[in-house]
Amino acid sequence: MKKIGILFGQENTFPQAFIDRINRKNPPGILAEFVTIDKVIQGDASDYAVIVDRISQDVPFYRAYLKNAAASGAAIINNPFWWSADDKFFNNALAEKIGVHVPKTVLLPSFQHPDNTNEKSFRNLIYPFDWNAIFDYVGFPAFLKPYDGGGWRNVYRLADKEEFFAVHQQTGQLVMMLQEEIDFTAYFRCYCIGGKYVHIMPYNPRHPHAERYQASFEVSDTLLQSIEAATISLNQYLGYDFNTVEFAVSGEVPYAIDFCNPAPDADIHSIGPENFEWVVETSARYAIERALAQEPGRDNLTWGKFISPGIMKKNSTD
Repeated sequence: MKKIGILFGQENTFPQAFIDRINRKNPPGILAEFVTIDKVIQGDASDYAVIVDRISQDVPFYRAYLKNAAASGAAIINNPFWWSADDKFFNNALAEKIGVHVPKTVLLPSFQHPDNTNEKSFRNLIYPFDWNAIFDYVGFPAFLKPYDGGGWRNVYRLADKEEFFAVHQQTGQLVMMLQEEIDFTAYFRCYCIGGKYVHIMPYNPRHPHAERYQASFEVSDTLLQSIEAATISLNQYLGYDFNTVEFAVSGEVPYAIDFCNPAPDADIHSIGPENFEWVVETSARYAIERALAQEPGRDNLTWGKFISPGIMKKNSTD
């Protein structure tokens, strides 16, 4: 019997619905349940063929547990090694290289030195930074946001450079990005599961959080097709099995705004019943696909197109 497990935290509606949907389908030789852990011994296999990870970004113990499980052949959704390495600034750089439009973005050192460092730790940085060149490139209004954050935490809209300097000094040790604001006429959030299943949802970040999915935009089929294609391309290059991508549309051009969301919101009370049904059904079907394909003792992780050539090159020399 192969088991599919889900590892989760404070969310309530999605995990139970996911488990119930798989068990209702009753695929031969497959059972779904909440992950349970009573010990983690190095190199020991977990009890699961597939684990859907919804919480390890907040719990380092779980991230280490998942890596250990992957070493013995568990298929982890999403790959914990890549998730640990990824960040939003790299995402933007990769998007540019594969032809996906993104806002102009720069990386900034933290305002305060990280713990256990001092000014001698930063001898390679030139102070002050070339702020005028940065501001000319990005322009204002702009957004200041963490380079690896999520959930709209520590995100600031800035009107000018004076406001930038006032806000930046409040960000402490956070490494931030300054990003061009896209004055959008339409906005979409897209689930992508398995790097192939896409669900496009009208979404308005200008609305209060509880009302953001209560949006409607009139756009062409051609634009929606380009959004779907960009969503698939981004996730296949990044290697995410379960992710969301947000697009701000300006002048018929979709700009990918945020696409490093490997544990995206899937609560029925925020995304609504129709979107909830899609994500529960599609994630359940995909988890079953992964369980059927899983081979104990082998690498069953998804590796994106960005990193897989290196893996293939290494394998060819072994």
